[in-house]
Amino acid sequence: MRKKIELRPLTEEERETLEKLNKSQTAPAIEVERAKTIWLAQAGEKITVIGKKQDRTQATIYRRIKRFNELGLKSLADEARTGRPTIYTEEERGQMIAAARTHPQKAGRPYSHWTLSRLVEYVNQELKIAISRAQLARVLEEEGLRWYQEQTYFTERPDPQFVEKRGP
Repeated sequence: MRKKIELRPLTEEERETLEKLNKSQTAPAIEVERAKTIWLAQAGEKITVIGKKQDRTQATIYRRIKRFNELGLKSLADEARTGRPTIYTEEERGQMIAAARTHPQKAGRPYSHWTLSRLVEYVNQELKIAISRAQLARVLEEEGLRWYQEQTYFTERPDPQFVEKRGP
C-alpha cells in the first residue's frame, strides 16, 4: 500500500503568501488554485474533499502537495517548458531585422516604405529565408518593431472643385 502524503508544516512566510494568493484576483488562476489546494490541506481538509471542491482528481491533489513539500512556494508557479526549438538562427533573425530597418529604396525596391507583405517578399526572394507573414511579424515584434495595418477609406471628396484645385 502507498504511503500517505501529508503536508509539511508551513513557515510564516509561506502562510502569508498562501493567504494573499487565496484572496487574489490578479494572480494567475492556476497559481491561485494551487495555493488554495495547499491552504485547504493545511486547514485539515481531506484529499477527497479538496478534489471535489476544485474539481480535480485525488492524484492531482497529492501531486500538488508532494511538489509543495519539495519546492515550497516555487511549486505554485508553472515550470519552464522547452517548447518548439527556434527555426531561424540569430544570423537570419538579424538579417530580417536589418532589412526591416533599411529603407526599401536602399534595398533596391521601388517603394517608399515597407509593408509586411513587401518585406516578406523581400526576405523570401532576396535573403533566401523562407518565412510566413505571421512568423515575420512575430520575429519583428520580439525586437520591438510593430507593423500596423494601414486602413484606407474611399469616400467622396467634400470639395467639389478638388480636381481643379489639385492640378495635373
